[in-house]
Amino acid sequence: MHHYPIPYSKDSFQLFAKVSDLPFATWLDSNSSDAGARYDIISADPKTYFKVYQDYSLITEGQTQVQRRGCPFEIMQQYLQKLPPVTASQHRFCGGLLGFFSYELGLQLPFNQVKKTHKKNTIGLPLASAGIYHWSLVQDHTQQRAWLLCLDSVTPAEAKRLLKRLSSSQNYQPGKYSCAEFSADISQATYLKKFKEIDRYIKSGDCYQVNFSQRFSAAFCGDSLTAYRHLRQQLPSPYSAYIKLEQGAILSHSPERFIQLTGNQISTKPIKGTAPRHSDPKQDERNAEELLGSKKNQAENLMIVDLMRNDLSRSSRLGSVKVPQLYSLESYRNVHHLVSTVTAELASNCNPLSLFKNSFPGGSITGAPKRRAMQIIEELECSERSAYCGSIAYISACGNMDSSITIRTLVDDGNGQIHCWGGGGIVADSAAESEYQESLSKVGILMRNLMNMEDQS
Repeated sequence: MHHYPIPYSKDSFQLFAKVSDLPFATWLDSNSSDAGARYDIISADPKTYFKVYQDYSLITEGQTQVQRRGCPFEIMQQYLQKLPPVTASQHRFCGGLLGFFSYELGLQLPFNQVKKTHKKNTIGLPLASAGIYHWSLVQDHTQQRAWLLCLDSVTPAEAKRLLKRLSSSQNYQPGKYSCAEFSADISQATYLKKFKEIDRYIKSGDCYQVNFSQRFSAAFCGDSLTAYRHLRQQLPSPYSAYIKLEQGAILSHSPERFIQLTGNQISTKPIKGTAPRHSDPKQDERNAEELLGSKKNQAENLMIVDLMRNDLSRSSRLGSVKVPQLYSLESYRNVHHLVSTVTAELASNCNPLSLFKNSFPGGSITGAPKRRAMQIIEELECSERSAYCGSIAYISACGNMDSSITIRTLVDDGNGQIHCWGGGGIVADSAAESEYQESLSKVGILMRNLMNMEDQS
């Protein structure tokens, strides 16, 4: 692997802008305006690209396309193994697999096997879209240093062209966009009716919790990167990401990690429990204290902690799964979250992709027990979740992995529409009206700011 130091900038936007015209440009944006954010990762122009559909994976390499059947994760692993070896790296991602995995991909995985209903794929995205990237731009906000990292498969001429592109004095010229008013895919009356059905399932013993969501859509045209840039200023989040697709883009402002792997050390941090921030410091402190002391939120959080302990045990060394933090408070610009931490050690017969597969999708956005909750979600939700509640993930050639749960996420479908979703966990003592309002408030800031900032540059 080759390291090329490049100028550091606290905001990675202009760095990403220099490669944003390349195919499948991706920006994993820790949004360094929030305390604790450390790495930004940027890459583009993968040499191999996977698009996963219901019955096959479409693999593109240069001008060649092939279709392959079978487990998409096993297929991706075969291509990952072809990368030049990197035994160790001080960097989180030096090239490797990077992309998004939709919630619906999780329906067909062995531990879930949820029968898919006949919902139309109105957004049009594949079940997963990921590439094998051979170079990356990494910004370390702790060290305040930045590098271009190239695997040995990148020729000196290719590296030179990238460095020339990065040294260009031309800055990104923001475009404009327009966003109409959002509308929900179901009415309030329909939501309340479906809430009653979930409540009936819970009280009959089918499940303890179901994470139910609704979709909001609006007419959209223009530059989605400009829209993302504006939204990240209003909603700084440590697992944000912008992914340019063949058609459209994913704009994620997620506060939630799914699974991180460093060496053989696994960590996941499920969020369950949210309270709004307040401009009055005393009221803000009361909101945080009420969240920490909420028995309902603690119970919901504990359900998901137990679910994640079970999921991680499939890929972990026997006896290594632990919960070092339970009900910890994490505060962001707009909300407080109740977060727990589950850790484990990767089993010797597992790799990062099998760890990801064995736990996907994240339990904090399904409910418990996981499979039954997913069956109920598939039965009652009116629209596909697509990128929402899936994951944006990377697996580095050096073995590191990190991934988000794609909540607070919008999808520009490239056909004149933009979509986002809001939801929450319903349990036995949930109140229907309260849950409905929570599903609105969680994404309200995204929708309001997107509509209010239209045509700005």
